[in-house]
Amino acid sequence: MVGNGPGPGPRQAEGGTLLGRVHQAGARFGMADKKTTMDGDRLDRAVAEARRSREVREKSYRDRALKMFPWVCAKCGREFSRENLGELTVHHKDHDHDNNPPDGSNWELLCLYCHDDEHARYLDPVAPAPASTTRGQGESATTHKPFAALEDLLKRKE
Repeated sequence: MVGNGPGPGPRQAEGGTLLGRVHQAGARFGMADKKTTMDGDRLDRAVAEARRSREVREKSYRDRALKMFPWVCAKCGREFSRENLGELTVHHKDHDHDNNPPDGSNWELLCLYCHDDEHARYLDPVAPAPASTTRGQGESATTHKPFAALEDLLKRKE
């Protein structure tokens, strides 16, 4: 019987895409037609082209930024070398990844940690105060008040 014996399943079959393998299996059972195969091939080509263009776009602005700017995180000041350069990222200041001016004015180099922090702040610009620092009706959670007696000390000097 076809398809019930031992051997690789559809995901383990060699060569081609999963969509292509599905079409091949359908052809064995007389279920595939030319239109479906052409649509699948066209879809595979479109996806591959989109991935290639994204990789080219990302690589080009990253390479340009690494040539323009010193290999230092603009936020924390950490320095990078060729060994750890993969941890240095290009951040788009306006958060628009398609805005890549030739002078690099929309970029800054940030380490992975500062880049994550920057995007977290962009997504949540007004973070709520943690529960441990606030209590009900204006009471402060802190007990130490270092400047409580400052006003009295300043008045005594006058």
